[in-house]
Amino acid sequence: MTLRQAQGPQGNPQGSPNEIATAAATDLAVRAVGVGKIFPTTGARTDSNSVIALAGVELEVGAGEFVSLIGPSGCGKSTLLRLIADLDQASSGTLEIFGKPARRARIDQDYGIAFQQSGLLPWRTVAANISLPLELHGTSRSERTARVAELAELVGLSDFVDRYPDQLSGGMQQRVAIARALATRPRLLLMDEPFGALDEMTREYLQSELTRITAETGAAVVFVTHSIPEAVFLSDRVVVMSPRPGRITDVITTELGDERGESLREAREYFERVTAVREALHAGPIVRANER
Repeated sequence: MTLRQAQGPQGNPQGSPNEIATAAATDLAVRAVGVGKIFPTTGARTDSNSVIALAGVELEVGAGEFVSLIGPSGCGKSTLLRLIADLDQASSGTLEIFGKPARRARIDQDYGIAFQQSGLLPWRTVAANISLPLELHGTSRSERTARVAELAELVGLSDFVDRYPDQLSGGMQQRVAIARALATRPRLLLMDEPFGALDEMTREYLQSELTRITAETGAAVVFVTHSIPEAVFLSDRVVVMSPRPGRITDVITTELGDERGESLREAREYFERVTAVREALHAGPIVRANER
């Protein structure tokens, strides 16, 4: 039951309170309430020696929405992404992916993930790397072949499916990684600085490609970056985080429309949003807890 299904002719919610609450939860790709993360220091005898990475994070990401996380190094952006991906567990608060606990969402393969390094297996071809999640999921050979062909076309690599990673450029390797992340048709894509190691021209090209790919797939995206222009170009909303302990200090809605062509990079509205994010970053709190 979606929120639209729960609404009557005038847009008012219908159904029992439990049905409405369930519809609201499942309409969200990510919901974090009071999420905190504390890393105990090895050999520490007291809690005062622990590192508070995140504190009181409140975040909602709608289905199909593109949200970037930006903040200074060490503010917990990647930590928050890892918690969403169930690669680590929160110390406090609750975290839901499409209304499920993060662990259940991982088991159900509700998300795909891409990191700064493509992580391709060098002994497998492009096609074999893309198909790996499908193999692990027990998908039949014919279905895998069809899905790989579909994804290779989506990321513009149909002519390279028989190549190996060392025969590809860095940008092409990242496109393979994105295709692999989308293999099981996840409703959520988690991306941790996937273009951070690329040159500027390749980075801008892949940014444009990513907007096209996400529009075609309809997946929600949580995207970690250090680049303000990148965050603004890609996102529906830019979430600004404070220095450690990481908290959300501001959320900038870009309102730049669905078409994100190259001309947008020269638009006045684009530069205004870049300025707004930059000002939000500099205006954030500077108090640091347990920082050594």
